[in-house]
Order: sequence, then C-alpha cells, then structure tokens
Amino acid sequence: MVLRGFSSRSFVVFRSAGYGRPSVPVATDGEKGPFRNSNKGGKPLIQIKQLVKKYSSRQGNVIAIDNVSLNILQGSIFGIIGLSGAGKSTLVRCLNLLEKPTSGQIVVAGQDLTKLSSKELRQARQNIGMIFQHFYLLQSRTVAENIAFPLEIARVPKKEISIRVEELLHLVGLEDKASAYPSQLSGGQKQRVGIARALATKPQVLLCDEATSALDPQTTLSILNLLRDINQKLGLTIVMITHEMKVVKEICTDVAVIHEARIVENGPVESVFIKPQSDIARQFISTIFPNELPTDLLKELSTHRDSEIVRIQFLGSRASDPIITDLLRTCDVRANILYGSIDHLRSTLFGTLTLELQGNPTQLKEAHRYLASRELKVEVIQRAL
Repeated sequence: MVLRGFSSRSFVVFRSAGYGRPSVPVATDGEKGPFRNSNKGGKPLIQIKQLVKKYSSRQGNVIAIDNVSLNILQGSIFGIIGLSGAGKSTLVRCLNLLEKPTSGQIVVAGQDLTKLSSKELRQARQNIGMIFQHFYLLQSRTVAENIAFPLEIARVPKKEISIRVEELLHLVGLEDKASAYPSQLSGGQKQRVGIARALATKPQVLLCDEATSALDPQTTLSILNLLRDINQKLGLTIVMITHEMKVVKEICTDVAVIHEARIVENGPVESVFIKPQSDIARQFISTIFPNELPTDLLKELSTHRDSEIVRIQFLGSRASDPIITDLLRTCDVRANILYGSIDHLRSTLFGTLTLELQGNPTQLKEAHRYLASRELKVEVIQRAL
C-alpha cells in the first residue's frame, strides 16, 4: 500500500512500532499521571554506551558516530547540537534503532535496544515518539486522521482513538483544525500535528530531529514553548537535535556538543554557556551572545597603561545586582564599558559585560578578588603592553 505524502523511511516509525498498549489516561494539572516525572532523582532514562556507527562506501568506512557515551536524565530536555555532517541526526536515529549501531549499547528505560528481538524492539518503540523537520503528514488525511493514524495501525478501538485524538488536539491547541487538511495549515500548525501524532501512544521519550529548522523565528518560539509545556505537564523526556544554539538556550536543561562524530562537550546548559571547554561550543555560543571586540579597538586599548580588558559573566540574580557600581566604590578602579548584553537561559537571566579596568596592579588585583567574592566568572582578554 502506498501512502501519499509520507516517505517510506519515516513510515517505519509507525509501521514497526507495534502499537497496542492499553489506553492510559492523560494526567491533568494536579494529578500524578503514569508519565509525570519531576526528575528529582536524577535517574538516566536513556544511556548511550560507547556507540559507534559506520557506513561502507567505495572509499572505505565512514564513521558517523565515534565512541559516543551519554546519559539523558528522566524528565529532562536534552539538546544535541552540531554542525551539518557532525553526526547528530545519525545519533538520534540510533536511539530508536532506525539506524542500527555498528557497536555499543542504547539503553532506554532499562532495556538495551541493541539486544532485543524484532518483536521486542517493536514493543520497546511504543515508548519512543519522534518528530521531523519536514513534518511528513499524510496529505489525504485530515488533522484528526493524521493524529489517529498510529493508533489505527495498533488496532486501538475507535472509541478510544476518538478520545485520545480529542485530548491531543487540545494539548497542541488545534481543536478548531480537526477537519482541516495539511495543505490548509501553516508550518507551525503542521508541526503541532506532528507532535500530537508522536504523542498518540503516550511515549516516555520524544525525539526531535531539527523540528524547528523549517520554521520562522516566531513560530519556532511557539513550538519550543509547546514542547516545554508538554515536558512539564507529562514529564516527557525530550531529545532535541539542532544546529541552532538559540533552541538550546530557550528550553534545554542539558546539552551535548557533537563535532566530527564525537561528543566534545556535555553538561548542564548553564555550565556549558558560562564555561565552554571546546572551540566549537564557544563558536555556537557566540552566535547568540556575540562578545568579540574589534581587532583595531583591542590594538588601541593595548597602549593604555595600567589597564586590562576583562569579560564578566552573570547568572541568575547576579545579572540584576549593581556589581560595577560596587566594584568602583570598593576597589578604587576606573571602568570603561566596552560591551554588554543580558538575555536568558530558559528562565534564568544570563549576562555578559566587557570592561576595560584601569588602576595600578594592587587595585586591579583587589578588583579581581572582589569579583571572585561575588561568584562571577571573570576572563582576562588583554593586558596593557
């Protein structure tokens, strides 16, 4: 059977999923549903262990994933960011074995997917939903029928399908679009249908492969807000594959940076943003927090005696404290503000300020001691010649 508007590669998500779990009520606010998770215990729901994926070509083996190990906590929103060709999409497709790893382990909810039989894998995939950059909706079906599609394959009773579809339409804010066709929808509405369809079987994990890359900035933000709400309401663990650091900044709790098939950095979003360890992470962060000073300005400032250029980073309440005023009063230094910005990481304020501090060596040392006492990250960019 050929289904118009749906690629065979994407259809495997539904065809092989083995749907048919009993219907489970969705938890409403104030209830403790089966998939509501606070993540207080910090337990990994997904464990990736020494994962390798190789492809054969005429030129030899191509290594797409090179010895990757990660723990993804239950209830987290975990971002995997990398440049095109870094291996991020291959990695996410290994998580539900759409791509079979060459070696290594994928453990989801205590099950090593790489060791399961075909039947057991179909059952395990019930717990993993997936959405894509290009939506892959069935053009001949209405919104409601697209959402119902995986449940129909699972032979869920029609009455239960109707109830579940209504729940999901409400969840993604498309109650008034139930009878519309994909051609009548905007890009953001199509992705909302994709999200609802991916949640139809009540998974614990949602994989998002560049889910906002085809959307404009305003629509991207609305989809990210929806995913954050779903994460909070249902305790859903979300894995976000992206090449955009602004996506990580908006909703992710943790992030891994993949470069040339390897994970080069991994940790809580705040830690990676404030203290990036790799050049590629710094490159990504600079796309949303540009703080490099012009070379000619640095050259001019280097002639100033008894001065240094420092970059100060603020997080949380520190971003609203009068740090500079107190610094000038306490340490008797002069400050020339060269650059500053303030934004947020999820709901936490994050700021950066670049200053030229002027004073004798004793005053400058005292300024550093003061800034350290306020638990601020200070980086010396340049000292006077």
